[in-house]
Amino acid sequence: MGGTAMRKIWILGLVGVLALVLAGCGGGASGPPVITVEILSDQPSDGDIAFDPVANSYTVTQGPNTLFFGIDILNPNQPEYRAFLDFALDGSTGWGAIPLNATIVSAVVKVSIVSVEFNRTIPTLMDLVTYPVRGLTPADYNSDPLRYPDGSIAFRAFDFLATDAGNDVAIDVTLLMQEAQRRGLADFQVRLLLDFVQNPAGFVGIDDQPAVAITAPLLTVQFF
Repeated sequence: MGGTAMRKIWILGLVGVLALVLAGCGGGASGPPVITVEILSDQPSDGDIAFDPVANSYTVTQGPNTLFFGIDILNPNQPEYRAFLDFALDGSTGWGAIPLNATIVSAVVKVSIVSVEFNRTIPTLMDLVTYPVRGLTPADYNSDPLRYPDGSIAFRAFDFLATDAGNDVAIDVTLLMQEAQRRGLADFQVRLLLDFVQNPAGFVGIDDQPAVAITAPLLTVQFF
């Protein structure tokens, strides 16, 4: 076989190898790798606050095994509870950390539901808030949620269902996490409360046992 023909075969072979290499690495155009981090909530900083409308008083409970939000209609004073979750983003609780220069791709909070009472559908609001770690106070019950750059409130609305009792529920919090990241917050903190515009009834219990990681509130974040 002549030298020219051999050279053509060698070039074609080289092109084939390069094509396989480029295919394997995405051609260098796939962008930075997406990293997934899981962060369990800081149970001693989680809590709930109950407002008793008859006594006009607040009861703050920080670090309980079950967090409550909604209205307890079995109590003659029918107190309203609001629940608070804290996820450290700086790795200070021993879980993953989110770099301050990271770009958030997605974020999901998973909670394990202990009970859903007094209604089959519980319209729920989740506000992005800030409160003192291990220092929840009555003022946090009705504190102003954080706002997006356009001035709108940073929250999301969704429903808990009676069938959620005993199961895990995943809540998309991507926009809230992106706002927390934009602000450079060391903790991702949210407040759960009833959406009274939709329905003023319902009571939800969320599992928050410190020694049972499988049912603890979990924040999963993807970023690059």
